[in-house]
Amino acid sequence: MLGTVTGSEQTALETLRKIKAAGYDGIELNSFQIHKTTFLVRLLTRAAGMPSGKGGSYDWHRLVKEADLEVISLHTDLGSLKRDPENAAEEAKSFGTSFIVITGMYRFDYTSREALDGLCRDLNNAGAALAAEGITLLYHNHNAEFLKVQGDDFCAYDYILSHTDSAFVNFELDTYWPAEAGVDVVRLMEKVGSRMKLWHVTDRGNRQHGPVMTPILKSDSVELGTGNMPLEKLLETAKELGAQAAILETHKNWIEKSPLKSMEISGKWLSERI
Repeated sequence: MLGTVTGSEQTALETLRKIKAAGYDGIELNSFQIHKTTFLVRLLTRAAGMPSGKGGSYDWHRLVKEADLEVISLHTDLGSLKRDPENAAEEAKSFGTSFIVITGMYRFDYTSREALDGLCRDLNNAGAALAAEGITLLYHNHNAEFLKVQGDDFCAYDYILSHTDSAFVNFELDTYWPAEAGVDVVRLMEKVGSRMKLWHVTDRGNRQHGPVMTPILKSDSVELGTGNMPLEKLLETAKELGAQAAILETHKNWIEKSPLKSMEISGKWLSERI
């Protein structure tokens, strides 16, 4: 969401100040946003709808401070975390956050029990190493985690929940993607319980007006309160479970093609309720 409006360091600062003015207290940073990355990484993130901009050369510590924002969490990749958890922990501390987040894996078989065993083992080990440095590891989902494990009647997300140690691994629950997979997101949030430390919030629907060519419409991310997600109930549940932050995230389909306008509309919805 920030990658499209951070084409220069000055533009990035102006964008962060607009985020603050819209009522947000902080942002979540991603390693591909704040570090120089390879062409392949930039290509993959752009293909996923997340252009990274040129942020790898910016002084994000200065930018965040001058915009008077907090850094809520820092996303990284599991490979980097396995290689050097101490360095990852130090970077998180330098931004004043105690959360490091791992997102779902590329080219990973979520239907394989063997693959999931390896993932859970890696998450537990990385989480233990971070815990020794005072940092909490969170796992962020997409929709692949809701595939059924081969030969079983449960999904990969259930497996990860039950095979990771709550002392070392907790969750940043993104409710948009399980809704996309047909999951009851309120029940899922209740299942994750107090292990849901952060909540990624996105609404889901469309902006169709007037007659349609067919009765089949494509859904996408939309501004909070303009779609069909049970956001009021999700927000209530997140508060009850002690989630420490609600983090807005959209990759595309912004109103007027503007991530800033989209962020302002969603910010108004959040500000009226939090």
